Amino acid sequence: MNRLIPLPPQPGTVPWPTETWPTGALPRGVDLERLLERACDDSGPLATTYAVVVIHQGTLVAERYHGALEHFDRPPEPVTGETPLLSWSMAKSMLHAIVGMLVGDGRLDLDTPAEVPEWSDPGDPRHAITVRHLLAMRDGLDFVEDYVDDRVSDVINMLFGSGQADMAHYAADRALAAPPGTRFNYSSGTTNIISSVVARTVGPGEPYARFLHERLFSRIGMTSADPEFDEAGTWVASSFVRTTARDFARFGLLYLRDGVWDGARLLPQGWVDDARTMVSVDPEDVPYGAHWWGVAGDTLGTFRASGYDGQSITICPALDLIVVRLGKTPTEHDPDLTAWRADMVAAFASPSPHP
Repeated sequence: MNRLIPLPPQPGTVPWPTETWPTGALPRGVDLERLLERACDDSGPLATTYAVVVIHQGTLVAERYHGALEHFDRPPEPVTGETPLLSWSMAKSMLHAIVGMLVGDGRLDLDTPAEVPEWSDPGDPRHAITVRHLLAMRDGLDFVEDYVDDRVSDVINMLFGSGQADMAHYAADRALAAPPGTRFNYSSGTTNIISSVVARTVGPGEPYARFLHERLFSRIGMTSADPEFDEAGTWVASSFVRTTARDFARFGLLYLRDGVWDGARLLPQGWVDDARTMVSVDPEDVPYGAHWWGVAGDTLGTFRASGYDGQSITICPALDLIVVRLGKTPTEHDPDLTAWRADMVAAFASPSPHP
């Protein structure tokens, strides 16, 4: 993404989906049936897809629900439009919105040292880490984001092992591997450190939950959103929000509409542009901004929230398009999922002349 495509406003004739999504027809020549079948083919490379929701020009034009959630203590639960599904790392992008609100309120500064107790000593080299460094995953902390090998993985130990009671402390206790601002290293620990800064700003536990619901979820109609907190009262914003596919799409619409909802500006002017301005490239050549991903080689300004197992909210400003996909795709098939997302966007970019 070399330049920012303008973010489209809500069409004047389309109501905001605060309570219910307005529905519309697919554009002439856009046929998604083959792509939806491909997503829901349990024997295909995408494995399990629970939900796909497609929003075009502010209206719901397609959705598909499939499969069932497995539970250890009760029978499998068929997935429907009312089923809350796990965000995994898409929650990181929601935290970006919360930080923006606090910046807009004048309660957080992006460019002063982050208020992290583990680094409070000005002589500690980590004291120089700012919230801006943290949002861009350029804090320099030594944190291993490995989802398979628990012998080396900091993220597994943080979420499910010795660090789970106070995840931000576990992550903030890491040493520096590089000077702040000089190295990109994708880290769920980094996100939980930011979340702890938010917790100290608004109050941990119940005050934090209230802030999330009053300032974000309720304002845009995400009534099903259920964020998970650790024992320290910090939202586990690296990984844990459960909400419906349509509610994930509502969050996507907030960013597609430049942080404005039904005439009210919820995010500061320019905050969405900050998220989608790509400043780093990961080892797989995928660009990264501020807790949001870009799309390599894309010319339509597409950016996305992304999570483990292939969760994604894909936002394409040039086409006024949002595609939500939730499921369980093995990591080795990430290229297949990347191709599917690209094909969904391409279906709208180049509709068939013979529908």
